[in-house]
Amino acid sequence: MASSSMSATGSWSAKDNKAFERALAVYDKDTPDRWNNVALAVGGKTPDEVKRHYELLLRDITQIESGQVPFPNYKKTAESDEEGKRLKNMELQ
Repeated sequence: MASSSMSATGSWSAKDNKAFERALAVYDKDTPDRWNNVALAVGGKTPDEVKRHYELLLRDITQIESGQVPFPNYKKTAESDEEGKRLKNMELQ
């Protein structure tokens, strides 16, 4: 059974991930002490933890872009099918 690499990085809440994303936008690869700054912005994480989280994110992106991760097979529901029919019947003006 394959597991998500992101879950292997420990306890990262949605709030942590949002702070991580914002910090990456502020502290790019040319920023001195980048991982210290990112860790401080996230809070409760060490520079090594945020660097590892970043490396796993890059690995996940590479796997997705190379087609190694299949798209989910979503089931159609009666509601989504009905909505699709209504959209087909609408004319754009």
